[in-house]
Amino acid sequence: MITRRPLWLLILLSALAGCTNQPAPQAPDPQTILQAIPPADSAKYEHIRDMRNWRNPYLIVRADGVALYDSADSAEILVKPEDLLPALAKLPASYWPYGRVVAAQENGVRGSEQDGVAIRRNKGIVGGLLQGAHIAVEWVPSA
Repeated sequence: MITRRPLWLLILLSALAGCTNQPAPQAPDPQTILQAIPPADSAKYEHIRDMRNWRNPYLIVRADGVALYDSADSAEILVKPEDLLPALAKLPASYWPYGRVVAAQENGVRGSEQDGVAIRRNKGIVGGLLQGAHIAVEWVPSA
C-alpha cells in the first residue's frame, strides 16, 4: 500500500496539471473588430474641404508601404499593406467619428518610375483590403 500512494499522487498531480493548461481564447480578427464600427455616414464628412479637419484615419500610400497619419502628433506610422487592417483595428473607437471610412491619397513624391509602379501596386492592395473589410475610402488628390 505504501508503494501505491506515490503512484496515485503522481496520477492526481498529472490530472490537475492537465486541467490548468487550457488554451487562451483567440482574439477576434481585425475584420471582426472593424465591423463593430458603424458604417460610414457621408453626411458627417461630405462638407469637409480642408483635409486638416478630417478626424477619421488618414492613409498615405507610398512606394514602401502605407503610412497611417496621426494628426494628433503630426506623425506617420508606416505599415506594410498586409498589416493595415490590424493597425486600423487597434485604433480606439474615437478615431472613427464618421463611421467606417478612411481618407487616402497617393504619395506625390516619386523618385523614379519604379516608385510610381510600387505606389500603384500598394494602392490596389490597400483598396482591395479596405473593400473586403467594408471600409469606405475617400481618395484625396495628392498635394
